[in-house]
Amino acid sequence: MNYILFDDQAKTNLLPLTFTRTVADLRVGITTIREKWENYLNAKTSSLTDEYLCEKFPIKQANQNILINGSVIPNEALVNEIKSLGNNEILVSEDIIVAMSVPLKALKSLSLECAGNSESKTTQNLKLKINNLWDIFIINSKVIHDDFDRLTKGRKSQQASKTNVLIGKDIFIEEGAKVECATLNSTNGPIYIGKDAEIMEGSHVRGPFVLCDNAQLKMGAKVYGGTTIGPHCKVGGEINNCIFIGYANKAHDGFLGQSVIGELCNLGAGTNNSNLKNNYEEVKLWSYASKRFESTGLQFCGLIMGDHSKCGINTMFNTGTVVGINASIFGAGFQRNFIPSFSWGGASKFTTYEISKAVDVARRVLERRTKDLDEKDEKILQTIYDLTLEYRYM
Repeated sequence: MNYILFDDQAKTNLLPLTFTRTVADLRVGITTIREKWENYLNAKTSSLTDEYLCEKFPIKQANQNILINGSVIPNEALVNEIKSLGNNEILVSEDIIVAMSVPLKALKSLSLECAGNSESKTTQNLKLKINNLWDIFIINSKVIHDDFDRLTKGRKSQQASKTNVLIGKDIFIEEGAKVECATLNSTNGPIYIGKDAEIMEGSHVRGPFVLCDNAQLKMGAKVYGGTTIGPHCKVGGEINNCIFIGYANKAHDGFLGQSVIGELCNLGAGTNNSNLKNNYEEVKLWSYASKRFESTGLQFCGLIMGDHSKCGINTMFNTGTVVGINASIFGAGFQRNFIPSFSWGGASKFTTYEISKAVDVARRVLERRTKDLDEKDEKILQTIYDLTLEYRYM
Protein backbone atom coordinates (compact mmCIF):
# COMPACT_ATOMS: atom_id res chain seq x y z
CA MET A 1 0.00 0.00 0.00
CA ASN A 2 1.14 3.56 -0.77
CA TYR A 3 0.84 5.90 2.22
CA ILE A 4 0.70 9.70 1.85
CA LEU A 5 0.72 12.12 4.79
CA PHE A 6 -1.39 15.20 4.07
CA ASP A 7 -1.52 18.64 5.66
CA ASP A 8 -4.93 19.72 6.93
CA GLN A 9 -6.00 23.19 8.12
CA ALA A 10 -3.71 22.84 11.15
CA LYS A 11 -0.76 23.75 8.90
CA THR A 12 -1.73 27.44 8.95
CA ASN A 13 -2.15 27.37 12.73
CA LEU A 14 1.34 25.90 13.04
CA LEU A 15 3.12 28.65 11.13
CA PRO A 16 5.94 29.74 11.24
CA LEU A 17 7.21 26.21 11.97
CA THR A 18 5.37 24.83 8.93
CA PHE A 19 6.60 27.48 6.50
CA THR A 20 9.59 25.23 5.79
CA ARG A 21 8.18 21.73 6.38
CA THR A 22 5.06 19.63 6.36
CA VAL A 23 3.16 19.14 9.61
CA ALA A 24 4.31 15.52 9.67
CA ASP A 25 7.94 16.65 9.78
CA LEU A 26 7.50 18.41 13.11
CA ARG A 27 9.28 16.74 16.02
CA VAL A 28 7.30 15.79 19.10
CA GLY A 29 8.44 13.18 21.59
CA ILE A 30 11.56 11.38 20.35
CA THR A 31 10.90 11.35 16.59
CA THR A 32 9.06 13.37 13.99
CA ILE A 33 5.42 12.54 13.32
CA ARG A 34 6.42 11.09 9.94
CA GLU A 35 8.98 8.79 11.54
CA LYS A 36 6.30 7.54 13.95
CA TRP A 37 3.92 6.67 11.10
CA GLU A 38 6.67 4.96 9.11
CA ASN A 39 7.65 2.94 12.16
CA TYR A 40 4.07 1.80 12.79
CA LEU A 41 3.32 1.14 9.12
CA ASN A 42 6.71 -0.40 8.35
CA ALA A 43 6.63 1.61 5.14
CA LYS A 44 7.94 4.85 3.68
CA THR A 45 5.55 7.77 3.26
CA SER A 46 5.35 10.77 0.94
CA SER A 47 3.54 14.10 1.29
CA LEU A 48 0.57 16.09 0.04
CA THR A 49 1.36 19.68 0.97
CA ASP A 50 1.64 23.27 -0.29
CA GLU A 51 2.83 23.61 -3.87
CA TYR A 52 6.04 25.49 -3.00
CA LEU A 53 7.11 22.62 -0.70
CA CYS A 54 6.38 19.84 -3.19
CA GLU A 55 9.84 19.73 -4.70
CA LYS A 56 11.39 19.06 -1.29
CA PHE A 57 8.51 16.89 -0.05
CA PRO A 58 7.27 15.17 -3.25
CA ILE A 59 4.19 13.01 -3.48
CA LYS A 60 4.46 9.38 -4.56
CA GLN A 61 1.36 8.10 -6.34
CA ALA A 62 0.18 4.54 -6.84
CA ASN A 63 -2.90 2.80 -8.18
CA GLN A 64 -4.32 2.73 -4.66
CA ASN A 65 -3.32 5.20 -1.96
CA ILE A 66 -4.09 5.77 1.68
CA LEU A 67 -3.91 9.38 2.75
CA ILE A 68 -3.23 9.98 6.44
CA ASN A 69 -3.60 13.23 8.38
CA GLY A 70 -0.04 14.33 9.16
CA SER A 71 -1.06 16.21 12.31
CA VAL A 72 -2.33 13.02 13.99
CA ILE A 73 -0.05 11.12 16.37
CA PRO A 74 -0.37 7.40 15.58
CA ASN A 75 -1.16 4.60 17.97
CA GLU A 76 -1.48 0.87 17.33
CA ALA A 77 -5.28 0.72 17.36
CA LEU A 78 -5.60 3.66 14.96
CA VAL A 79 -2.99 2.23 12.61
CA ASN A 80 -4.85 -1.09 12.47
CA GLU A 81 -8.06 0.74 11.51
CA ILE A 82 -6.25 2.63 8.75
CA LYS A 83 -4.66 -0.53 7.38
CA SER A 84 -8.09 -2.14 7.13
CA LEU A 85 -9.66 0.68 5.06
CA GLY A 86 -11.35 -0.57 1.91
CA ASN A 87 -11.50 1.18 -1.46
CA ASN A 88 -12.98 4.70 -1.23
CA GLU A 89 -13.44 4.47 2.55
CA ILE A 90 -12.71 7.41 4.80
CA LEU A 91 -11.91 7.35 8.51
CA VAL A 92 -13.14 10.31 10.55
CA SER A 93 -13.23 11.47 14.16
CA GLU A 94 -15.96 14.07 14.65
CA ASP A 95 -15.14 16.69 11.99
CA ILE A 96 -11.55 15.52 11.45
CA ILE A 97 -10.51 13.49 8.43
CA VAL A 98 -8.02 10.97 9.83
CA ALA A 99 -7.38 8.85 6.74
CA MET A 100 -8.90 7.99 3.38
CA SER A 101 -8.41 5.40 0.67
CA VAL A 102 -8.05 7.04 -2.75
CA PRO A 103 -7.50 5.52 -6.23
CA LEU A 104 -4.94 7.11 -8.53
CA LYS A 105 -7.48 8.70 -10.87
CA ALA A 106 -9.07 10.61 -7.98
CA LEU A 107 -5.84 11.70 -6.28
CA LYS A 108 -5.05 14.78 -8.36
CA SER A 109 -8.55 16.23 -8.03
CA LEU A 110 -8.92 15.29 -4.38
CA SER A 111 -10.51 17.82 -2.03
CA LEU A 112 -9.70 17.06 1.60
CA GLU A 113 -12.57 19.30 2.69
CA CYS A 114 -15.06 17.00 1.02
CA ALA A 115 -14.93 13.23 1.04
CA GLY A 116 -17.17 13.03 -2.01
CA ASN A 117 -18.80 9.64 -2.46
CA SER A 118 -16.51 7.89 0.01
CA GLU A 119 -18.03 5.67 2.64
CA SER A 120 -17.42 7.16 6.08
CA LYS A 121 -16.22 5.19 9.10
CA THR A 122 -15.85 6.71 12.57
CA THR A 123 -12.91 6.00 14.85
CA GLN A 124 -12.69 6.29 18.61
CA ASN A 125 -8.92 5.78 18.54
CA LEU A 126 -7.72 9.29 17.69
CA LYS A 127 -5.95 10.20 20.94
CA LEU A 128 -3.49 12.97 20.06
CA LYS A 129 -3.49 15.59 17.29
CA ILE A 130 -1.51 18.81 16.88
CA ASN A 131 -3.80 21.72 16.03
CA ASN A 132 -1.91 24.69 17.50
CA LEU A 133 1.67 25.69 18.20
CA TRP A 134 1.32 25.19 21.95
CA ASP A 135 0.03 21.64 21.49
CA ILE A 136 3.59 20.63 20.65
CA PHE A 137 4.98 21.28 24.13
CA ILE A 138 1.72 20.40 25.92
CA ILE A 139 1.65 16.82 24.60
CA ASN A 140 5.41 16.32 24.47
CA SER A 141 5.66 14.48 27.82
CA LYS A 142 2.94 12.03 26.85
CA VAL A 143 4.48 11.37 23.45
CA ILE A 144 7.94 10.87 24.97
CA HIS A 145 6.46 8.12 27.18
CA ASP A 146 4.83 6.42 24.18
CA ASP A 147 7.89 6.71 21.93
CA PHE A 148 10.20 5.47 24.68
CA ASP A 149 8.12 2.34 25.29
CA ARG A 150 7.90 1.58 21.57
CA LEU A 151 11.51 2.29 20.59
CA THR A 152 13.20 0.58 23.55
CA LYS A 153 10.95 -2.49 23.85
CA GLY A 154 13.03 -5.66 23.93
CA ARG A 155 16.29 -3.73 23.64
CA LYS A 156 19.14 -3.28 26.09
CA SER A 157 20.54 0.11 27.02
CA GLN A 158 24.23 0.89 26.92
CA GLN A 159 25.67 0.71 30.42
CA ALA A 160 25.80 4.12 32.12
CA SER A 161 29.11 5.32 33.54
CA LYS A 162 29.51 4.97 37.31
CA THR A 163 30.34 8.67 37.50
CA ASN A 164 26.61 9.44 37.08
CA VAL A 165 23.82 9.54 39.64
CA LEU A 166 20.87 7.56 38.26
CA ILE A 167 17.41 7.84 39.84
CA GLY A 168 14.68 5.57 38.51
CA LYS A 169 14.85 2.75 35.97
CA ASP A 170 13.51 4.28 32.71
CA ILE A 171 16.85 5.47 31.33
CA PHE A 172 17.97 4.29 27.90
CA ILE A 173 21.36 5.16 26.39
CA GLU A 174 22.05 4.34 22.75
CA GLU A 175 25.41 3.20 21.39
CA GLY A 176 28.14 5.80 21.23
CA ALA A 177 26.48 8.19 23.67
CA LYS A 178 28.64 9.77 26.38
CA VAL A 179 27.27 10.69 29.80
CA GLU A 180 29.61 11.61 32.64
CA CYS A 181 29.15 13.15 36.10
CA ALA A 182 25.46 13.90 35.47
CA THR A 183 22.28 13.43 37.50
CA LEU A 184 19.54 11.61 35.58
CA ASN A 185 16.17 11.38 37.33
CA SER A 186 13.52 9.31 35.56
CA THR A 187 11.06 9.24 38.47
CA ASN A 188 8.51 11.39 36.60
CA GLY A 189 9.24 10.14 33.09
CA PRO A 190 11.75 8.28 30.91
CA ILE A 191 15.10 9.61 29.74
CA TYR A 192 16.31 8.70 26.26
CA ILE A 193 19.87 9.46 25.08
CA GLY A 194 20.41 9.02 21.33
CA LYS A 195 23.35 7.65 19.38
CA ASP A 196 26.61 9.61 19.72
CA ALA A 197 24.87 12.20 21.91
CA GLU A 198 26.66 13.70 24.90
CA ILE A 199 25.66 14.95 28.34
CA MET A 200 28.56 16.89 29.81
CA GLU A 201 29.67 17.03 33.42
CA GLY A 202 27.51 18.70 36.04
CA SER A 203 24.24 18.47 34.12
CA HIS A 204 21.01 17.75 35.98
CA VAL A 205 18.16 16.15 34.01
CA ARG A 206 14.60 15.28 35.00
CA GLY A 207 12.45 13.18 32.71
CA PRO A 208 10.58 12.95 30.51
CA PHE A 209 13.62 13.97 28.48
CA VAL A 210 15.06 13.24 25.04
CA LEU A 211 18.53 14.00 23.71
CA CYS A 212 18.49 12.92 20.06
CA ASP A 213 21.35 11.54 17.98
CA ASN A 214 24.54 13.63 17.92
CA ALA A 215 23.04 16.29 20.21
CA GLN A 216 24.94 17.79 23.10
CA LEU A 217 23.92 18.99 26.56
CA LYS A 218 26.53 21.46 27.77
CA MET A 219 28.25 21.50 31.19
CA GLY A 220 26.07 22.42 34.15
CA ALA A 221 22.80 22.37 32.21
CA LYS A 222 19.54 22.13 34.18
CA VAL A 223 16.73 20.45 32.28
CA TYR A 224 13.16 19.83 33.44
CA GLY A 225 10.65 17.35 32.05
CA GLY A 226 8.76 17.45 28.82
CA THR A 227 11.90 18.47 26.91
CA THR A 228 13.18 17.18 23.57
CA ILE A 229 16.53 18.27 22.17
CA GLY A 230 16.62 17.31 18.51
CA PRO A 231 19.55 15.86 16.54
CA HIS A 232 22.78 17.84 16.26
CA CYS A 233 21.63 20.52 18.75
CA LYS A 234 23.89 22.09 21.39
CA VAL A 235 21.96 23.22 24.45
CA GLY A 236 22.90 24.65 27.85
CA GLY A 237 21.48 26.76 30.66
CA GLU A 238 18.04 26.14 32.18
CA ILE A 239 15.39 24.43 30.03
CA ASN A 240 11.81 23.57 30.94
CA ASN A 241 9.33 21.76 28.66
CA CYS A 242 10.93 22.80 25.35
CA ILE A 243 11.34 21.21 21.94
CA PHE A 244 14.34 21.85 19.69
CA ILE A 245 13.44 20.39 16.28
CA GLY A 246 17.08 19.89 15.28
CA TYR A 247 20.39 21.51 14.27
CA ALA A 248 19.85 24.47 16.62
CA ASN A 249 22.03 25.97 19.34
CA LYS A 250 21.40 27.44 22.76
CA ALA A 251 24.85 26.65 24.03
CA HIS A 252 25.07 29.13 26.92
CA ASP A 253 23.32 30.10 30.14
CA GLY A 254 19.84 31.58 30.10
CA PHE A 255 16.29 30.31 30.69
CA LEU A 256 13.95 28.87 28.08
CA GLY A 257 10.53 27.50 29.00
CA GLN A 258 7.43 26.20 27.19
CA SER A 259 9.04 26.91 23.83
CA VAL A 260 9.58 25.38 20.39
CA ILE A 261 12.75 26.21 18.44
CA GLY A 262 13.07 25.47 14.73
CA GLU A 263 16.06 24.15 12.82
CA LEU A 264 19.30 26.08 12.33
CA CYS A 265 18.44 28.67 14.97
CA ASN A 266 20.99 30.18 17.36
CA LEU A 267 20.23 31.79 20.71
CA GLY A 268 23.05 34.04 21.92
CA ALA A 269 24.61 33.81 25.39
CA GLY A 270 22.31 35.02 28.15
CA THR A 271 19.14 34.80 26.06
CA ASN A 272 16.06 34.47 28.30
CA ASN A 273 12.36 34.12 27.69
CA SER A 274 9.41 34.79 29.95
CA ASN A 275 6.89 31.97 30.10
CA LEU A 276 4.52 33.55 32.66
CA LYS A 277 2.91 37.00 32.67
CA ASN A 278 3.30 39.18 35.77
CA ASN A 279 -0.50 39.38 36.14
CA TYR A 280 -0.89 35.59 35.66
CA GLU A 281 -3.37 36.10 32.82
CA GLU A 282 -3.77 33.69 29.91
CA VAL A 283 -1.06 34.09 27.30
CA LYS A 284 -1.97 35.31 23.82
CA LEU A 285 0.04 34.18 20.80
CA TRP A 286 0.24 35.54 17.27
CA SER A 287 -1.92 33.55 14.85
CA TYR A 288 -1.15 33.49 11.13
CA ALA A 289 -4.64 32.09 10.54
CA SER A 290 -6.51 35.08 12.03
CA LYS A 291 -3.65 37.60 11.65
CA ARG A 292 -4.02 38.72 15.25
CA PHE A 293 -3.11 37.59 18.76
CA GLU A 294 -5.27 34.71 20.00
CA SER A 295 -5.66 33.36 23.52
CA THR A 296 -3.91 30.04 24.11
CA GLY A 297 -5.88 29.27 27.27
CA LEU A 298 -2.50 28.74 28.93
CA GLN A 299 -0.79 30.44 31.83
CA PHE A 300 2.63 29.22 30.71
CA CYS A 301 3.76 29.82 27.13
CA GLY A 302 7.18 30.98 25.96
CA LEU A 303 8.90 31.37 22.58
CA ILE A 304 8.10 29.94 19.15
CA MET A 305 10.97 30.47 16.71
CA GLY A 306 10.97 29.54 13.03
CA ASP A 307 13.91 28.03 11.14
CA HIS A 308 17.12 29.99 10.51
CA SER A 309 16.29 32.72 13.08
CA LYS A 310 18.94 34.00 15.46
CA CYS A 311 19.27 36.38 18.39
CA GLY A 312 22.23 38.20 19.94
CA ILE A 313 23.57 37.99 23.48
CA ASN A 314 21.29 38.91 26.38
CA THR A 315 18.17 38.96 24.21
CA MET A 316 14.94 39.08 26.24
CA PHE A 317 11.76 37.54 24.83
CA ASN A 318 8.33 38.36 26.22
CA THR A 319 5.78 35.78 27.28
CA GLY A 320 4.17 34.26 24.20
CA THR A 321 6.51 35.49 21.45
CA VAL A 322 6.41 34.25 17.85
CA VAL A 323 9.49 34.74 15.67
CA GLY A 324 9.23 33.96 11.96
CA ILE A 325 11.73 32.47 9.52
CA ASN A 326 15.22 33.93 9.12
CA ALA A 327 14.91 36.81 11.58
CA SER A 328 18.02 38.39 13.09
CA ILE A 329 17.27 39.90 16.50
CA PHE A 330 19.54 41.96 18.75
CA GLY A 331 19.61 44.92 21.11
CA ALA A 332 18.44 45.83 24.60
CA GLY A 333 14.94 45.63 26.01
CA PHE A 334 12.10 43.14 25.68
CA GLN A 335 11.43 42.17 22.09
CA ARG A 336 8.05 42.45 20.39
CA ASN A 337 5.62 39.56 20.80
CA PHE A 338 5.50 39.01 17.04
CA ILE A 339 8.62 39.33 14.89
CA PRO A 340 7.94 38.72 11.17
CA SER A 341 10.09 36.55 8.95
CA PHE A 342 13.18 38.21 7.45
CA SER A 343 13.26 40.96 10.08
CA TRP A 344 16.52 42.58 11.15
CA GLY A 345 16.85 44.59 14.36
CA GLY A 346 15.43 44.78 17.85
CA ALA A 347 12.92 46.35 20.22
CA SER A 348 13.56 49.89 18.99
CA LYS A 349 13.38 49.24 15.25
CA PHE A 350 13.19 46.46 12.67
CA THR A 351 14.15 46.63 9.02
CA THR A 352 13.95 44.00 6.28
CA TYR A 353 16.60 41.29 6.28
CA GLU A 354 17.27 41.18 2.54
CA ILE A 355 16.84 37.75 1.01
CA SER A 356 20.28 37.66 -0.62
CA LYS A 357 22.03 38.34 2.70
CA ALA A 358 19.80 35.89 4.59
CA VAL A 359 20.52 33.14 2.07
CA ASP A 360 24.27 33.79 2.28
CA VAL A 361 24.17 33.40 6.07
CA ALA A 362 22.04 30.26 5.82
CA ARG A 363 24.57 28.79 3.41
CA ARG A 364 27.46 29.55 5.79
CA VAL A 365 25.60 28.08 8.76
CA LEU A 366 24.99 24.85 6.86
CA GLU A 367 28.60 24.69 5.69
CA ARG A 368 29.66 24.70 9.35
CA ARG A 369 27.62 21.53 9.72
CA THR A 370 29.02 20.01 6.49
CA LYS A 371 25.64 20.45 4.78
CA ASP A 372 24.65 22.39 1.68
CA LEU A 373 21.84 24.86 1.06
CA ASP A 374 20.48 23.27 -2.07
CA GLU A 375 18.37 24.87 -4.78
CA LYS A 376 15.15 23.46 -3.30
CA ASP A 377 15.73 25.10 0.07
CA GLU A 378 16.77 28.38 -1.51
CA LYS A 379 13.53 28.46 -3.54
CA ILE A 380 11.54 27.77 -0.36
CA LEU A 381 13.21 30.67 1.45
CA GLN A 382 12.52 32.99 -1.49
CA THR A 383 8.87 31.97 -1.49
CA ILE A 384 8.55 32.55 2.25
CA TYR A 385 10.21 35.95 1.83
CA ASP A 386 7.50 36.89 -0.67
CA LEU A 387 4.65 35.32 1.29
CA THR A 388 5.52 37.20 4.47
CA LEU A 389 6.02 40.65 2.94
CA GLU A 390 2.76 42.01 4.42
CA TYR A 391 3.85 41.26 7.99
CA ARG A 392 7.03 43.31 7.71
CA TYR A 393 4.96 46.43 7.05
CA MET A 394 2.40 46.01 9.83
